[in-house]
Amino acid sequence: MNDFQDKVAIVTGTTGIGKAVAKRLARGGACVLACGIDTRANEALAKEAAAEGITISVQRCDVSCMADVEAAVAKASESFLGLDILVNSAAVHPYGTVLETDLESWNHCLSVNVTGIFLFARFCVPEMRKRGAGAIVNVASVQGHACQRGVAAYVASKGAILSLTRALALDHAVDCIRVNSISPGSIATPMLEFAARTFYPAATVEQVFHRFGETHPLGRVGTPEEVAELAAFLASSKAGFCTGGDYLVDGGLLAGIALK
Repeated sequence: MNDFQDKVAIVTGTTGIGKAVAKRLARGGACVLACGIDTRANEALAKEAAAEGITISVQRCDVSCMADVEAAVAKASESFLGLDILVNSAAVHPYGTVLETDLESWNHCLSVNVTGIFLFARFCVPEMRKRGAGAIVNVASVQGHACQRGVAAYVASKGAILSLTRALALDHAVDCIRVNSISPGSIATPMLEFAARTFYPAATVEQVFHRFGETHPLGRVGTPEEVAELAAFLASSKAGFCTGGDYLVDGGLLAGIALK
């Protein structure tokens, strides 16, 4: 694949979906800077990239910290002489109702999941303008459309991503910068593994994933690589007339009505 030859991309999040997206873009020829707060995950991704012979640099970055984000964008644009693509995948997933969620957890969730996108867009858009075009893909969630109980902060953040995506698309269409979002269903990521171990400690992760998968019409959970392919499409010239949209990769989860 060489669909991203000579392109420069920043991807936030170095596990799960972010890791898969970084690899997919790099395999397509892009020079990728992967930004994550987990040092071990960053190092693991760097080693895997080196073993595959693909160009992925990693940088420790707190996406909710303006100084960290500014430094990451400067590193990518200076090291690779420009910036074409931004994929915002970094996220946290607290659990609890509004009565169970303390203010610190609420603010942290919104800061990482929403403010992180705002900050990266703030610093990436000027660099994309220099190139004359760009593409931004934000990873939202089916829970921005319909939600479970006990995830108040998370669903609020994912709903905000959908609206922020539309705002960015409208504001920067004049710059030829396309902005879209992706809403995954249950995907086999470390975040889903955490949920499985937390709420179903007596079962194996595989057993819980099977249970989660049964709620999706396709009968299974998705893979990070399947989400990465959609992100790659939206970041590519093949999606040249797509902006301001949200695209489901949910195994049909939202296609049905949960009536018995």
